[in-house]
Amino acid sequence: MSENKSRREFISQSGKMVTACALFGATGSVAYAADPAKQICETGKPMSISAKHYYLDNVLLEAGFNFDGSVATSTRTELKTLEIKNGKIVALRDNKSHADATLPHYDAGNKLMLPAMRDMHIHLDKTFYGGPWRSLNRPAGTTIQDMIRLEQKLLPELQPYTQERAEKLIDLIQSKGSTIARSHCNIEPVSGLKNLENLQAVLSRRKPGFDCEIVAFPQHGLLLSHSEKLMREAMQAGAHYVGGLDPTNVDGAMEKSLDTMFQIALDYNKGVDIHLHETSPAGVAAVNYMVETVEKTPALKGKLTISHAFALATLNEQQVDEIATRMAAQQVTIASTVPIGTLHMPLKQLRDKGVFVMTGTDSVIDHWSPYGLGDMLEKANLYAQLYIRPNEQTLSRALGIATGDVLPLNDKGERVWPKAQDDASFVLVDASCSAEAVARISPRTATFHNGNLVWGAVG
Repeated sequence: MSENKSRREFISQSGKMVTACALFGATGSVAYAADPAKQICETGKPMSISAKHYYLDNVLLEAGFNFDGSVATSTRTELKTLEIKNGKIVALRDNKSHADATLPHYDAGNKLMLPAMRDMHIHLDKTFYGGPWRSLNRPAGTTIQDMIRLEQKLLPELQPYTQERAEKLIDLIQSKGSTIARSHCNIEPVSGLKNLENLQAVLSRRKPGFDCEIVAFPQHGLLLSHSEKLMREAMQAGAHYVGGLDPTNVDGAMEKSLDTMFQIALDYNKGVDIHLHETSPAGVAAVNYMVETVEKTPALKGKLTISHAFALATLNEQQVDEIATRMAAQQVTIASTVPIGTLHMPLKQLRDKGVFVMTGTDSVIDHWSPYGLGDMLEKANLYAQLYIRPNEQTLSRALGIATGDVLPLNDKGERVWPKAQDDASFVLVDASCSAEAVARISPRTATFHNGNLVWGAVG
């Protein structure tokens, strides 16, 4: 048995127990800062930083790797003061160096500064999170068609709580360091455009501290539920991406389903983000058809995301290399939740070939799954455990799957983030370096978005 396979089997068993235990702590309504005795407030809302121009002292930044020959053995760090103005980092200064003594200054408490996380596949519009605990029975053999029928019954029950629970879910992912997200939003005859309207209302309220793209998602099948007209209305109403779902298993007509999805995107100059769960040859055929479509249609280059893409786990190494080369050339993105079951996704191979791979929460405590922590650092940890040989350098690189490949140090150990004029979007972490943060899923103490403190506390 290979080392990777045995490790995956262990994680697939133990990971579920870890997740279940962590959920108990994650769903509480009280948030705490770095000092456990310092309560923020009952809703987890942060202390406010009202100033648009201020200093943040005692920020721990990575400064470089220590090498033994060509091998990075540890990470050097240093304390700095950040000058933040109008949502930007305008200067990195010697620690506690304040050029303008009249400006307010705050204390990061020697916590490590990492780039803000990005939850790039989540469903904010339908969740049990924030409400009473509920775990639905899914008998063995439950099909996606069974789940669609269940959801058609549940959606009217969930809809009155969409805004309240989306707010709570945003609170959760902000507490884990995420300030950017991409949310899929149901567009089908049961929901109409109501979920989209509710989600847009929430995102409008949360705009100063949270940015989120919306995918119009025909969860009940683009063709099967006759949702093309609604999808077009969603584009006109401001959705950013056209979604799709299993064009063979659900819609029963791969080419027609995918062609319809792409045509909507072209008509409204939008991107595409499709759920592709199919692991049969039909899934491979769908991947090839989508890549071919982008190759033939220059307007779609850089605008296709394939979420899940489980069919890639059925390919051999040479086949993955071939499709990954084509994907990279067309700037196709893969959004993976880093699954821990029997599927061995070729995520590292895709990344090594230049394919942009991002991760997300997917479901959080809903009728699809009782799990979900909303924690991208946990996803980076899973990626590291499943796909790399851990050392200081590879663990630090694994952080990129959670941050959109924004990393403090490049492969040579040179600081490339933060720098002047970068957005002041970051998370403070109780760790000595990014490698430790990934390996230990270290506690977060504060989250900033464009200079705004959106969760946690600083001194």
